[in-house]
Amino acid sequence: MGPGLTTQDIRSDARELKFTVESDRAATMRDWARAHLTADPHGSGDHGDEYRTSSLYFDTDGLDVFHRRRSFGRSKYRIRRYGSSDVVFLERKMRTKELLSKRRTIVGLDELPLVVAPGSHRDWTGRWFRRRLDARRLHVKAQVWYHRTARVGVTPYGTFRLTIDAQIEAAPATELTFAASRGVEVLTSEAIVELKFRHEMPALFKRFVEEFSLTPRTISKYRIAMTALGEAEESAVSSRA
Repeated sequence: MGPGLTTQDIRSDARELKFTVESDRAATMRDWARAHLTADPHGSGDHGDEYRTSSLYFDTDGLDVFHRRRSFGRSKYRIRRYGSSDVVFLERKMRTKELLSKRRTIVGLDELPLVVAPGSHRDWTGRWFRRRLDARRLHVKAQVWYHRTARVGVTPYGTFRLTIDAQIEAAPATELTFAASRGVEVLTSEAIVELKFRHEMPALFKRFVEEFSLTPRTISKYRIAMTALGEAEESAVSSRA
């Protein structure tokens, strides 16, 4: 069992803006980002800013996370893997109007069975994740893949980040394994652009939004993936009734 590493970040001033754009515009934005921002330190590829991401998302049997019911609408639990790495990240992301909280633990890929194994495993660094899944009765529901381009910059408030997620695909999942095969296409001709920063929007991001005439929207990769897999949100069902 590896040593593991857990980080927890609670921010009252974290900001995230998301946009969906056509694939050809995303390519232009990618060029813009490469001209104005630094490559993500964990990226690869010709520009040192790309990587393939795969995530296992958890939900209840009644899909309370997907439908945003009660407190389930404020938090997501997922296990994320980058490329073919032999480590994965156990993650909880929770947002309220006042703050953004992220908790992340690195464990070995071979430790995934401990997430559902019987027994307490008190010495395991991912025990908190397993306990939260049990408490909220969460199970694996979907696997989502996408290709990410990530560029970063720095302000007095810290690092700010621009990401472009394309080639998004999804498949139903019930096991704690990362499938290599792809699923159905999600946002077939679009990409998701996200700006992350603290306090005030950096001047460079203001320029980016203005230059490309972008309008923020609320979007979740898990929810659009489940929609692509045939689920309908309750509000959509009600509007058709």
